[in-house]
Amino acid sequence: MTVNAVRLNHAVLFVADLESSLAFYQKAFGMEVVAREPRANAAFLRLPRSGNHHDLGLFGVGAQPPRPRGSLGLYHLAWQVDTIDELEEARLTLADLDALTGESSHGATKSIYARDPDGNEFEVMWMLPQAHWGEYENAAPVEPLDLPGEVARWGGTRTAAELVPLDAV
Repeated sequence: MTVNAVRLNHAVLFVADLESSLAFYQKAFGMEVVAREPRANAAFLRLPRSGNHHDLGLFGVGAQPPRPRGSLGLYHLAWQVDTIDELEEARLTLADLDALTGESSHGATKSIYARDPDGNEFEVMWMLPQAHWGEYENAAPVEPLDLPGEVARWGGTRTAAELVPLDAV
């Protein structure tokens, strides 16, 4: 028997400076603080369009040496947007925050990458409509992203609604 999960519900990160990290995620994603736990120096945030209690938990642990990139542990989190236009907006926002680190096309998904103040990497991605996955249904290449070309082709196409609603499971 396997665990019958439907999707990852939230992520929790250890951060050096809780207030600095809160400010970053609020500026980058428009997240709101929904709860604080002062005894644990923790805060819990929700995305503006989320129906979740919280999408991200942050626990302030004080300054520590950063974990070397490529070492064991979490590589990155991926936040999905509904339209390719929102991916383009996210790119501008993260560039303005000096957090943008790269971008790629993975065939069925188009992605940008960034780092938070503690060096935690994350991806913001848009998924093609499933009917257009084609050869990428079982592949995930790493190719250059032509974001202006993707916006011209897919602008206004919403794909987050293709996700299976929980009441349909």
